[in-house]
Amino acid sequence: MKVHWTVTAEGHLDAIHDYIAQDSPEYAKRVVDLITCRSQQISDYPLSGRRVPEYDIDQIREVIEGSYRII
Repeated sequence: MKVHWTVTAEGHLDAIHDYIAQDSPEYAKRVVDLITCRSQQISDYPLSGRRVPEYDIDQIREVIEGSYRII
C-alpha cells in the first residue's frame, strides 16, 4: 500500500514544524521525522493501524505519533 500525502496534510506538517521550530529547530525536525517515519508503518503494514471511526472503511487506517493522528 502506498501512503498518499494530501496538500492539506503536507501543509499541516509544515505548520507543525514551523510552530515547534520557534523554540527548537532541532526538535521540530525530529518531530517531523518521527511523523513521516510513523506514516511509513501504514505502507509497510496496511492493517496495523486502527480503522478510522469517521469513515468506517477498512482500507482507511490511522496511527498515532505522539499527539499527532496520521490517517
